[in-house]
Amino acid sequence: MRGAGFKAMFSQRSRGPTAEVFRKKHNICMVSDFFYPNMGGVESHIYQLSQCLIAMGHKVVIVTHAYGRRKGIRHLTNGLKVYYLPLQVMYNQSTATTCFHSLPLMRCVFVRERITIVHSHSSFSAMAHDALFHAKTLGLNTVFTDHSLFGFADISSVLTNKLLTISLCDTNHIVCVSYTSKENTVLRAALNPEIVSVIPNAVDSADFTPDPSQRQDDKITIVVISRLVYRKGIDLLGGIIPELCLKYPDLHFLIGGEGPKRIVLEEVREKYQLHDRVRLLGALEHKDVRGVLVQGHIFLNTSLTEAFCMAIVEGASCGLQVYDRVAGEEVLPLDRRIHRLRTHCGPVAGTIFAFVAVLDFLFLLLLQWLVPDQVMDVAVDASGPHGIWKGEQKDEIDSKRELSREHSL
Repeated sequence: MRGAGFKAMFSQRSRGPTAEVFRKKHNICMVSDFFYPNMGGVESHIYQLSQCLIAMGHKVVIVTHAYGRRKGIRHLTNGLKVYYLPLQVMYNQSTATTCFHSLPLMRCVFVRERITIVHSHSSFSAMAHDALFHAKTLGLNTVFTDHSLFGFADISSVLTNKLLTISLCDTNHIVCVSYTSKENTVLRAALNPEIVSVIPNAVDSADFTPDPSQRQDDKITIVVISRLVYRKGIDLLGGIIPELCLKYPDLHFLIGGEGPKRIVLEEVREKYQLHDRVRLLGALEHKDVRGVLVQGHIFLNTSLTEAFCMAIVEGASCGLQVYDRVAGEEVLPLDRRIHRLRTHCGPVAGTIFAFVAVLDFLFLLLLQWLVPDQVMDVAVDASGPHGIWKGEQKDEIDSKRELSREHSL
């Protein structure tokens, strides 16, 4: 489903290289700080989209940072290759961005995998912004998917929005997961709406089916499944729980998830003596989510930044009522890219990042002189129905059949 939407996104444009982008098979690199074993909607989106693109015949690799001992190259279903790069995490699973330190590693991946499209995910991901910047230096087509909503007033939003403006000023296409998210992104990054597409998220409804027998009809159960962090609105949730419990004596809360804001909910439960009406389940395995959802009547989402909450779709699929708070361009050469940065991003920030773009290009030339592209080994494609894993599996089956035939003789 996501793969079909991704294909349709490019067919909207009639000019430039992206009009032809899906008439041939591509090597696509997904880049984000957020991927498995970290859990969340962005991680699930990247994995499912990659599987859809592999099923369509494209080669897909994923680049993220190392998670603890998970470093190097790992292979997932259908030969999906994941590069866990040794980059330092700065805050909340996002790497520190200095732009230049990631260029040698990303260039190595892009060249070895013969990447033709770089697809970055999430405004929160510093690695995603770095990948867009380096991809343009290398002359690759770029796509960016935004998963969150941002404000315009506080200092963190102002800085993030300025960085987003610089990153997206010469990106070929942008994808948002809802129409509200599109409006938000267009305003934040001063974009032409024609190069922004809306492709909503989706879930497999066969995995999230209703089961009314699991509900207790003598009480109303509100289910909340979320990471317990500030941007998910946990402080807001802690403020409304006592008021709702006071107003509705038969109301109960079932809260799944873990995070630093759990202490807020525990303090509310202790202060108002709501131990029998507010259950904190802690972190949930994916296989246990449906079992929690079908126990409730209402699904509540209090996120401050959510553009399209996957848990909302899962809750609706399980039969709960849901309450929520809330054209491609050509790859620019260096001289035109510098002009675009200076005119689109403001006189100060534009000039600074135009200078950074020149340094990035010079650094690339140095790397290409030290290690030419021609001497770098081409990576083996293990993905897809005709990948190396499938071929080895077929050879193994044929060998076993041959052995069994010899034994029978």
